Amino acid sequence: MGYRKILAAVATSALLASGLVAGTALGAAAAPTAIGGHGQSTFAPGHYIVTLVDAAAATYTGGTNGFTPTRPSKGKQLNAKSRSVENYSHYLKAQQKDVAASVGARIDYSYTLTLNGFSATLSTKQAVALSMNKDVASIVPDELQHVTAVPSTTFLGLDGPSGVWASLGGVGNAGAGVVVGMLDTGIAPENPSFAGDSLGTAAGADPYLDGSTITFAKGDGNTFTGTCQTGVQFTAADCSTKIVGARYFVNGFGAGNIGGTDLGEYLSPRDGDGHGSHTSSTAAGNPDVAASINGVSFGTITGVAPAAKIAAYKVCWTGQDPTVTTDDGCATSDLVAAIDAAVSDGVDVINFSIGGGAAQTTVSATDQAFLGAAAAGVFVSASAGNDGPASSTLDNASPWITTVAASTIPSYEATATLGDGQAMAGASVTLDMTPGAPPLEGDLVLASAVALSGAVNANLCFADTLDPALAAGKIVVCERGLNDRVAKSAEVARVGGIGMILINVVAGSTDLDNHSVPTIHLDVQFHDALMAYAATAGATVSMAAGNSTGIEPATPQVAGFSSRGPVLADGSDILKPDITAPGVAIIADGANAEGGDPTFQFLSGTSMAAPHITGLAALYLGKSPNASPSEIKSAMMTSAYNTLDSAGKPVTNPFVQGAGHVDPTKYFEPGLLYLNDVGDWLSYIQGIGYDVGADPIDPSNLNLASIAIGALTAPETITRTVTATQAGTFTAAASIPGIDVVVSPSTLSFASPGDTASFSVTFSRTNAPLDKFATGALTWTSGSTVVRSPIAVQPVTIVAPAEASGTGLTGSVDVTVTPGGDGVIPLSTTGLTPGTLQRDPTNTVKDHSGSGETGDSFQYTVKVAKGTVLARFDLNSIDDTADLDLTVYELDSKGTPIAGWQSASGSADERVDLYSPDAAKYLVYVDVYSANPATAFDLTTFSVLPGGSPLTLDPSELSGQAGVQTTYTASWSKLKASTSYLGLVYYGDSGASTVVSVATGQRKLPVTVN
Repeated sequence: MGYRKILAAVATSALLASGLVAGTALGAAAAPTAIGGHGQSTFAPGHYIVTLVDAAAATYTGGTNGFTPTRPSKGKQLNAKSRSVENYSHYLKAQQKDVAASVGARIDYSYTLTLNGFSATLSTKQAVALSMNKDVASIVPDELQHVTAVPSTTFLGLDGPSGVWASLGGVGNAGAGVVVGMLDTGIAPENPSFAGDSLGTAAGADPYLDGSTITFAKGDGNTFTGTCQTGVQFTAADCSTKIVGARYFVNGFGAGNIGGTDLGEYLSPRDGDGHGSHTSSTAAGNPDVAASINGVSFGTITGVAPAAKIAAYKVCWTGQDPTVTTDDGCATSDLVAAIDAAVSDGVDVINFSIGGGAAQTTVSATDQAFLGAAAAGVFVSASAGNDGPASSTLDNASPWITTVAASTIPSYEATATLGDGQAMAGASVTLDMTPGAPPLEGDLVLASAVALSGAVNANLCFADTLDPALAAGKIVVCERGLNDRVAKSAEVARVGGIGMILINVVAGSTDLDNHSVPTIHLDVQFHDALMAYAATAGATVSMAAGNSTGIEPATPQVAGFSSRGPVLADGSDILKPDITAPGVAIIADGANAEGGDPTFQFLSGTSMAAPHITGLAALYLGKSPNASPSEIKSAMMTSAYNTLDSAGKPVTNPFVQGAGHVDPTKYFEPGLLYLNDVGDWLSYIQGIGYDVGADPIDPSNLNLASIAIGALTAPETITRTVTATQAGTFTAAASIPGIDVVVSPSTLSFASPGDTASFSVTFSRTNAPLDKFATGALTWTSGSTVVRSPIAVQPVTIVAPAEASGTGLTGSVDVTVTPGGDGVIPLSTTGLTPGTLQRDPTNTVKDHSGSGETGDSFQYTVKVAKGTVLARFDLNSIDDTADLDLTVYELDSKGTPIAGWQSASGSADERVDLYSPDAAKYLVYVDVYSANPATAFDLTTFSVLPGGSPLTLDPSELSGQAGVQTTYTASWSKLKASTSYLGLVYYGDSGASTVVSVATGQRKLPVTVN
């Protein structure tokens, strides 16, 4: 996967949301864009990730002289220690050094396996210079991302005499031969969940030391080679036959920015936060580890894949200010370095319980690195994020990643019985759970009623907001939000309160926190009644362990905090999340200092859900060592079942639950598999408008176990290919409200496992609402085997061409559109704005913007007016065999570049379109990448404003019929000779538009624009 350079930077996420990257409309005929920077708003001094155009080792298919292909064959993992991979990696590193040296930069990390690039601290001048380097595909600022936080193994059906572990030969074989790579906050090696034997030096079945390298012969026939990196409170002896690798990555975050040991942070693989130990023990902790919190026993815990080995890659750090969390996090450059290292070491699965907010693209720097990891045969499980229940909040949206939502499981509860008899059950582990223990009883008050005079956010029980004279001896109602949950109970304890009821103000998780006073955490359905009663005079409450209401909460429910789809990036043709797993009130390991006692904690978050899928992937690989990432993902998705709502009714919304809740009792025998690999992923990337040198596909046709269509007007047919895991005949059934669904053929027969068959699904709107997703499912059934795929289809008001072109002083152009529904669609326009042919800055040619040969560069300054709805920079080479590149920078008042766009395909002509651009001066470079002999070229710039020369639309409104093409005519008259014009046509309030360009004929000499 080599990247022909297109994009240096994109100024705002709004450009991506409108379907524009590098100034190129994804639906237009202009050159596609290369994957790279997104969301960059400034070229400020800082830390950057620089991606080069050549392919990384995991995706390199040949073509560079002297280097054989290194992309692993289907079903194989990348062997990072092979001579071909090492030779090619050396070549990439040398190339990276040359690029960095060209601007005097020092490389912090070099990436060669999953991504070809490096990270470095750059000045503004260096960043701008690298963005124009021919060998650079993208340059993006380093970002700070964040961790996203009955036993779940029992809920999943893993334990017991008929459980999944027993079917695999017991816990000693559950995940045997597999290494999981945990990218997180580190690991606490003393915890018995991670206990192992000391490493010997004799080769054998157990991990051993070969010099200082930990070596382990895996079940797939490959060898894991790990490093035990020492540091603060972490020695080589902390690695073992269980922890087979422990490393840390801090260059991006900055070693000088981390907290000290007094804050529980360590410059080493040691976990000071607890998040990494929690996720690691959830995924692959040892069996039957006794877990207690504050002396209260909670039985034993076991990881999902207890026989798997763990390699810890510490990438997330605690900052120096203990009063905030904004200085905690995980730098993207550290993340990419750890992904590269994990693939090099030879892990089988990567857990990524980290996110950075709603996905703005499916091909970010980490997405690219994970594409390389998946191409190398590594399964990646990633958290969906904790920004629900709002829609389109999900992160980690790439189709080669398995994105995980979080669900509830039966948990520890307590009951608050109000003085008027109302009983409310919620989460609690801080009331006395001794059988027969008396309840906690007392006066019940609202936090706002016992607040200090003038206190702000007293209802949230902020620190120093409650009055001891009013709150002492009371049970206080605190609303959830803004400050930490445990900080609320700490404030209640500070003023002498004897208990707390924590109440959600919106639907969300109820959590088993270790509070300072006995606490019950209630969900939002109790909010109004609780607040109203607590506000009455003489209100009282009795709090007791256990649920005495007789109403057990339905499980599994998707947690309110779990981030939702749809993914808005890249056309909404990928359905996310993929799967749901337990993620609320999960008990697992915590942190401890060297020599300290092991700790345990309850945590909630999609961070807790992802390691369940990580462990299940390890179980699958333990049984089928050469299974591909897409096989494992498909098996989990198609065997999943619906989650429930609070009333116990099935949830079918795939943007909430994905394919449903994972079912380990069924995923080993899925019936049918939807397989895809790196060639398919590259074709998907090409299809969404990025240039990776692959044959494009419609993104909806990526062979996933789900189907999504982001824009449906006319009937659309999607194809899928399935591979059987059993013989038999499967019959299709599909249904989406308001959408007619036809599957052809409707039956598929397979003589034996491994047979393949293809089918098509045609979607036609009947009465589904426009501009909203309609959802449903497709099932293939054979006997007791049901293979289910979620579907989401969005009928849209209209699909219109990105551009229509005409010629002449007077003339017209017909524009054909496809409405998505019946009804009237009004048309409006900006009119036509004349463009400006830029003068040759060298004054060499009089009738063109310049003329040059290979290596020449030309510079122009263009002013974009306030109120501009579209700024276009159009480069046309007179010689169509030449290759020109176009770069546009926005300048601040001092003339410093603050944002940049680039179009640099392999073609002669290039274009950058900026919708609703800032009013500013823009610096434009034209670089002659290849031209022999010299070629002349024209650079025409437009600043489209409302109220241009008249553009008449006939008819002025369309009588739309769903799926039926209709045509209108855009006409003009008396335009200026030898001039190019540009305007926009809008279609009601649909958000769709068409650019109309007009060339009036032979131009006159250009005029200078000041």
